[in-house]
This record gives sequence, C-alpha cells and structure tokens, in this order.
Amino acid sequence: MRIDKAGRDFIYKEEGVKLKAYLDVAGVPTIGVGFTYYPHGGKVKLADIITLKQCNEYFTTIVQSFENAVSKAVKINLNQHQFNALVSFSFNVGIQAFKSSTLLEKINAQSTEQDIRAEFLKWKRAGGKVVDGLLKRRMREANLYFTA
Repeated sequence: MRIDKAGRDFIYKEEGVKLKAYLDVAGVPTIGVGFTYYPHGGKVKLADIITLKQCNEYFTTIVQSFENAVSKAVKINLNQHQFNALVSFSFNVGIQAFKSSTLLEKINAQSTEQDIRAEFLKWKRAGGKVVDGLLKRRMREANLYFTA
C-alpha cells in the first residue's frame, strides 16, 4: 500500500513544513516535513535551507521506507485510513520503534479498539518528557486509524 493524498496531507499538517532548519522538541536539527536526514544522505544541519519543491521531493522519497515498513510489519488487512495513520506514526517515531512496539503487536492480534488507542497514547514523549503536542497527535492518529 501507499499513503494517499489525505495521508500525505495528514503528515504534512502534523509535522508542519519548515524550509529552514530548526531544532525539534528533542533538540535534533530538522527541516521540511520533520526530516532529520536527506534522502541522498547526510544529516540536517541548522544552517540548511530547502525549497518547497525539494521538500516535496524528499518527502516522496523518504516516506516510501515508512510505507514499506508498515506494509511488511502489519499482518492484517488495513483500510486506507489505518494505513495512513500507521505511516504517520512510524514516520514520527521511526521504523525500528514501530516494528518493536506493543502497538504493532496489538494491531496484528486484532485487539480491541480501547487497547489499540491506549497503545497509540503511550507514545507521547520526546527527550524523555511528555509533550502535549505529541499526545494530541497520537489522539488524532488513533482517531484516523478508527475512521471507517
């Protein structure tokens, strides 16, 4: 599967689009749609600036690895909303974190909505601290996941 336009728009809204590098809440240099690295290699540096065209191209390339990871790790059939939500989640927390998460276990076990929502909400920390914005994002991802 691939994210659709709604999934892309969801991630863009959640991450924001910044064409000049900045420090994220964990203090990591970030640019574009939450990129900490470039698809052609190299980490983002605070002095970096990109164009919107570059941002969109980078996103298209980078998001493919997250789409592939979700497709391989999830063993049940997903609807488009569920897939979009899980790509957004993994895009934010990282592929390894997603693959080793209890959230993924609960999804593959077809656990209850309550259990799956609870797992989304556990991912609310950055730099060891609870971040209100992350908690709200997890609520929106869970709501998207359970959209019919």
